Amino acid sequence: MRFPTLNPHKVVRMRNRLSILSVWLSVSLTGVVSAQPLPTHSSATDWPMFRGDAQNTGVASSSLPQSLSVQWKVQLGDATASTAAIVDGVVFIGADDGVLSALDLETGETRWRYKTEEAIRSSPTVVDGTVIFGDQEGIVHAVDAKTGTGRWKFTTDGEIMSAAIPVNGRIVFGSYDGSVYCLSQRDGSLQWKFETEGRVHGTPGVIDDHVLAAGCDEYLHVLRLSDGKSVRRIPMGSVSGVSAAIIGRRVYAGTYSHKTLGIDWKSGKIVWTYADPDREFPIMSSAAVTPEAIFVGGRDKRLRSISTKKGELLWSFVTRGRVDSSPVVVGDRVFVASADGTLYAVERATGKERWRFETGAPISASPAVAAGRLVIGNEDGMVYCFGPPSRTTREGS
Repeated sequence: MRFPTLNPHKVVRMRNRLSILSVWLSVSLTGVVSAQPLPTHSSATDWPMFRGDAQNTGVASSSLPQSLSVQWKVQLGDATASTAAIVDGVVFIGADDGVLSALDLETGETRWRYKTEEAIRSSPTVVDGTVIFGDQEGIVHAVDAKTGTGRWKFTTDGEIMSAAIPVNGRIVFGSYDGSVYCLSQRDGSLQWKFETEGRVHGTPGVIDDHVLAAGCDEYLHVLRLSDGKSVRRIPMGSVSGVSAAIIGRRVYAGTYSHKTLGIDWKSGKIVWTYADPDREFPIMSSAAVTPEAIFVGGRDKRLRSISTKKGELLWSFVTRGRVDSSPVVVGDRVFVASADGTLYAVERATGKERWRFETGAPISASPAVAAGRLVIGNEDGMVYCFGPPSRTTREGS
């Protein structure tokens, strides 16, 4: 997803901006991590939301061929920073022209289009036959997944970049009006609203009846899912615009001051902090998390692997552009895109490049992986579907 440019010389509170804090802490271990079995969170045939599951792990249940080729490509009406959802053989993706498109996963053919008044830069979520997403006008739309017919709308007071997390008949998301919302999945009625002191750019995570939201007010908020009441807020030391990546009692999040934090959300303690001693660039990429390591991109053009136990650097992979795209783990590989216009696959254990594909335009969206396919769009509005090697590439419409 595309992120706003923050001014590093002003302090952020509501609708303002924050200075980047100087950080001298560094961790210098370089090593490798063994590829242990990954947890399975969702069906291998579906990728129903931004990071694949309610904990924002970014781990795919589906496998991908070792050698990938373009199955089809489709030109949207404008640039896309929206990460696709894939459910029941259909790809759902938004674009800056305000159109949500439903594309056939096998052919790329358009099944339907749904038009809004403003750009769609959030990532759609599909739950129980309904596609739910927000737009830059601050409106949440619920659309029938089969027909594209609108079901309900809910209006906030700020643009929406956050994806919706579905849980127990409700959805949870953040807005640039500074609030975390919980709505009824059925009719969009407000269940509760929690006000922070800054914009909420990233997607909240849900675990153990708690909502975890990293905010632009420099706090990780831990809320009760039942009523939205604050359980605790944990100082992060800087603005965070990423999605809370959760595994067990640990949550991982990057900040605008170039730090990546490992936090025990139950105790409220920061367990470790990683910061590159030489490269102080913001982190706007949401981490993919496995039991032994997290994988996170940075605006210094790098994808890093950091150990979950001690926050030590395991390896670093260099691209030719900033990495706002959030990586996805698929078996023994990590897939990530860069503003250099390239989609990369690297070895999960070593960071060695295994494959690349150049799309010709910057990519800020993240990969979606399901049913043996990877789907991603770029800022020229071209959507690509990758799968097994084939002789021809279909041009969808």
